[in-house]
Amino acid sequence: MPLLTRATKRKTFRFAPLSALLTIGFMLTGCSSAELPALGFPRNVTDINDRSLNLWQGAWIAAFIVGGFTVGLILWAAFKFRRIDDDLPPQVSYHVPLELVYTVIPFLIVAVLFFFTARDQSAIIKISPSTVAMHEIKVNGIQWSWQFAYKDAADATVTGTPKLPPTLYIPQGERVRLTLTASDVVHGFWVPAFMMQMQNLPGVQNQFEFTANKLGSYPGRCNILCGRNHSQMLFTVKVVTPVEYQNYLDTLKGSAA
Repeated sequence: MPLLTRATKRKTFRFAPLSALLTIGFMLTGCSSAELPALGFPRNVTDINDRSLNLWQGAWIAAFIVGGFTVGLILWAAFKFRRIDDDLPPQVSYHVPLELVYTVIPFLIVAVLFFFTARDQSAIIKISPSTVAMHEIKVNGIQWSWQFAYKDAADATVTGTPKLPPTLYIPQGERVRLTLTASDVVHGFWVPAFMMQMQNLPGVQNQFEFTANKLGSYPGRCNILCGRNHSQMLFTVKVVTPVEYQNYLDTLKGSAA
């Protein structure tokens, strides 16, 4: 069997980092979502989390592959073309194939990320027909707190203050639709653990739906600068059992009577 020539060895070494990165990329994309690390993403808190987890993991995989390839190219160029003497290397004004590569590849990366983002966003903000049974809650932003009005409790409203942030009760395992409004300026309804945020706009009704999977209390806040006490626009989302949720609604009805 003929021995590898020095030039062949050099070519093999040159493409080894790229081959390794592509191999790792294919291995990662072949894993299921549950087998891959969540990288700080809260799993299975709501069905929104389940929908966007693949997008989150895919973005990180793409970032690792592109970042690793970029670092490999930098190191390769730094060592291969390091200065040895005072002679100037050949000066090249342009290289058409290379320019096409670094134009097409970023375009493809952005196009793929855009496609999956648009697909998941459309699914997340899709509103079910009015015939679908669900709990409806109106979330109104005010300077500087929140109002939660429960349709199931004859629109009984809970109003918070900066010193006494309100709690939004949600039943576990049952569909909920939030209608977001604002009384004064633009606010932002954000629950980090749900991986979802949407704006509260004066004169506009924004809506989104979700199903909470895990019991517990989750902090929420306004994520749009809305005035002097913006930092105090806090609230808590409490996911309870359906029985506890109904008891809470009965309490609201009794206090409103």
